[in-house]
Amino acid sequence: MKSLHNENDFNEIKKRIASLSENSERKWGRMNAAQMLHHCNLILQIPLKKIELPEINFILRAIGICTKKEMQIFNNGIPHNMPGFRKVIVNFECDFEQEKFKLLKTLDDYQEAFRKKQFPDRHVLFGKMEEKDWGFLEYKHLDHHLKQFNA
Repeated sequence: MKSLHNENDFNEIKKRIASLSENSERKWGRMNAAQMLHHCNLILQIPLKKIELPEINFILRAIGICTKKEMQIFNNGIPHNMPGFRKVIVNFECDFEQEKFKLLKTLDDYQEAFRKKQFPDRHVLFGKMEEKDWGFLEYKHLDHHLKQFNA
C-alpha cells in the first residue's frame, strides 16, 4: 500500500501536484483546482495539529473506523463526492499558485513531523491512529483529489 511515509510515494505526490495547472479540469465534484489544493492543505493540517475537527457522534465514528479498516484491508479509494467536515470545505475563491506553493510546503512540514514522530494518536472520524495509518490515509486523500484533476 502506498504511503506518504514512503519516499517514492511522497515524491510521486509532489510531482503530481506540480503537474497541475490552474486550468486542470475536474472529473467530478464542485471544487476547482485551486480550491482542491487549499482543501488538501487543510486536511494535512490535522495530523500537524494545526486544525482540530469537532467531535462527532458514536454512529459516525463507528462508520469512520470501519471505513478506515475497509480501506486498509481492500486498499480501496475514497468514493466521489463524500461529505466532509465544515472546517475543511472550500467553497470560496483561492489563488492557484499560492495554494500550490502552500500545499507543497505543508507536505514538507508533514514529512518533518513524521520524522519527529509528532502525529496525534487519534482522529475524530477514524479513531485510534498509528503512524502507518496517517501515511496511508493522507496518501489516499491526496491521490483521490489528484485523480479528480487527472494528475
